[in-house]
Parts: sequence; C-alpha cells; structure tokens
Amino acid sequence: MIGPVSDTRCPCGTGLPLAGCCGPLHAGERTAGTAEQLMRSRYSAFAVGDAAYLQRSWHPSTRPADLVLDAGVRWYRLDVLATTGGGVFDTTGTVEFEAFWRGPDGRGSLREVSRFRRGPDGWQYVAGDVAR
Repeated sequence: MIGPVSDTRCPCGTGLPLAGCCGPLHAGERTAGTAEQLMRSRYSAFAVGDAAYLQRSWHPSTRPADLVLDAGVRWYRLDVLATTGGGVFDTTGTVEFEAFWRGPDGRGSLREVSRFRRGPDGWQYVAGDVAR
C-alpha cells in the first residue's frame, strides 16, 4: 500500500484522501453506493496492491480462485468515460473507463466496459469487455 492511508491522495481520481474515499471500502467499513464508486475503488485497489479487496468485490459467479497482481506495474491515472445504470436504485450497471499504467517495458492503458450487479452484499464486479 502506498503511504499512510490518512494523507495519501486516493488513486481513483476524486482528489480526496484515500482515507475519505476508497480506503473505507478497502477496509470493509462500508460498501460502494454505486457501480461507478465500486469501479473506482477497484481501480484504487489495483493501484495500492490490495488483491484481497479485488477478490471480495468480485461477483462469486465470475471470481477467479486466485489473483496475483503484477508488482512491476504502476497504475497512475483513471478516466471514467461513461456509465449506464449502476445508481442507488439500480441492480445492474456498466462503467466504461480507461486506466493508465507504467511498467518495466513502457507504458500503456486499458480501456474496458465493466459490468456490475448489486445484491445483498452490495455492488460487485461481474466481468468486463476490453475495448480494442
């Protein structure tokens, strides 16, 4: 995890400190209110290396048995491009985003339309379609 949670800016791009943004979701202190908030918290989990949160926030029907993050990749920017549904009164939603990374072999980005479902345990990531 990067720096003390209390004074580190949240990687999700809101401009808030991690402790007042995605940190409480990572810690299990609260759940995401919208699909976009869950997506942002998952991006932040990639950025800070929190594989356990990624597993917990993944829908059981599509969750991998194991998740290993690449420590050599640094996620440094998130752009949310579009959302459909995923609000406080919805049970499904999509979030289109582009996430930017740097690694030993250079830099790049991942553009995806992620699908989310809200159930008794709150919003969960179901799957994503990578844009080409």
